[in-house]
Amino acid sequence: MTGMTARIIDGKTIAADLRSRIAAEVARVQAAHNFVPGIAVVQVGDNPASSVYVRAKAKAVAEAGMRAFDHKLPENVSEAELLMLIGELNGDDQINGILVQLPLPPHIDAQKVIASIEADKDVDGFHPLNAGRHATGLAGLVPCTPLGCVLLAKSVLPSLSGLEAVVLGRSNIVGKPLVQLLLAEDATVTVAHSKTRDLPAVCRRADLLVAAIGQPEMVRGDWIKPGATVIDVGINRLAADGGKSRIVGDVAFAEAEKVAGAITPVPGGVGPMTIACLLLNTLRASCAQHGLPVPLL
Repeated sequence: MTGMTARIIDGKTIAADLRSRIAAEVARVQAAHNFVPGIAVVQVGDNPASSVYVRAKAKAVAEAGMRAFDHKLPENVSEAELLMLIGELNGDDQINGILVQLPLPPHIDAQKVIASIEADKDVDGFHPLNAGRHATGLAGLVPCTPLGCVLLAKSVLPSLSGLEAVVLGRSNIVGKPLVQLLLAEDATVTVAHSKTRDLPAVCRRADLLVAAIGQPEMVRGDWIKPGATVIDVGINRLAADGGKSRIVGDVAFAEAEKVAGAITPVPGGVGPMTIACLLLNTLRASCAQHGLPVPLL
């Protein structure tokens, strides 16, 4: 692999293709069954990063032909008021998916809020019931970022069956659900984390390496098996010249692309797929709630 550069896995293009297929399916469902999938997005406070995500999600929902119901609550809203709103959304037939933008203010218990969402409307895939369904191989809504990671890996690998996959990170949002998805694809999965002994050696075993640890450029080029596929989930903001900042992943991209067979860039890799998979979950949830076959796309 010396002297070669990795194939760039273009998340923007792959996500745009998925979103156009979702839009076509939404139009077909509307024409055949006379309903439009709806998603409620609940934001508490004015976290700048959350506001950017919420605007991007609202735009993507509209472009897919779905309906967005936005609820912006003040930073000091009580937990009881937030739970009351979720209870109303759970009972509203126009709303097929409910997403509560994280992080929540410290006075609100995020786990309690997530558990209060109707599991069949939990398009983030974080509800304990969906996590349990997922872990035991039952149908349920899957977290969007891990789903996006698997779709990106499958865009360059003919099959994940039998591959040695290493997941770097063990969060409930990415690492743990990703392990379940990769097992379902018949990969052999190792979970590595901050307490793993000789992390570089574990990573070098991977045919498929997914980095989701939130440490800027931690994974160096010599941690990567030549020809491996690398999916970088990290989004880290670093200070740059002139008081500006730049966004980097958890992988040292310039080093890694000289060794890997294929790699996702940051930005433009996993991020666009997360929003596309949110739309996919909303479509699937709405079809399931109307007793229709769930589209695989």
